[in-house]
Amino acid sequence: MELAADCYRLTRSLPRGEMFGLTAQIRRACASVPANIAEGYGRESAGSYAQFLKNAQGSLKELETHVLLAVKVEMMPREEATAVLDRADTVGKMLRGLIRSVQNAGVSS
Repeated sequence: MELAADCYRLTRSLPRGEMFGLTAQIRRACASVPANIAEGYGRESAGSYAQFLKNAQGSLKELETHVLLAVKVEMMPREEATAVLDRADTVGKMLRGLIRSVQNAGVSS
């Protein structure tokens, strides 16, 4: 959730003309990460949960790509993007660990 909040704050400074472009893409991807985690948590099986966690991982990679593109086309300062990308990296590591844990729990049950 903190990553998503950071992204919303970061995208406030993007050009107004990007409201339906990169701004929307970044916001959609960042909101999708915790939404997929929550939706998967509410599922009945470890397999479903793991799949939603993998979807969250995909959204995280999509977010990273959009942020890198915003930097590349000089719409976002590299320093601000770096802070978001660092947090995204941390979230990615936590997701990978959670996926392993859920998958291992599903195997043993």
